[in-house]
Amino acid sequence: MATPRSVRLSDDVLRRLGDLAGRRGTSVSSTIERLLDEALRREAHPGITFRDGPSGRRTGLVTGPDVDEVVRTLRAVQAEVHEDAVAVVARTMSLSEAQVRTAVAYYADHTAEVDARIAANEQAAEELEAAWRRQQEILAGPIR
Repeated sequence: MATPRSVRLSDDVLRRLGDLAGRRGTSVSSTIERLLDEALRREAHPGITFRDGPSGRRTGLVTGPDVDEVVRTLRAVQAEVHEDAVAVVARTMSLSEAQVRTAVAYYADHTAEVDARIAANEQAAEELEAAWRRQQEILAGPIR
């Protein structure tokens, strides 16, 4: 439940908030909430940032890939390798072990969010593969 709060903002900040909300097609109030939420998450998890993309806003390492990519790679490594998974993921993705641990720490606090992005990415990949297979069948021509 949202609780109304009174906040004093400079004219310049309010103007920029209005501009951003307009570009995104959202209200100033929802823009303030999103920005504040992201700032609090960045404060709790240094090394994390937020990015826009075709599939929406997502969480990533400041100098690296999206958190969901690190987590997917970690899961794959854990299923295949019996050594230090963090070190293997770091080598595989050209990251430092600290970066991998930063992604894992964020994932631990926001598991449902990251799992939802992983599931959406897997579904999109399956749909793209199915479309590619249908195209290959057409390109192969009629069966004789």
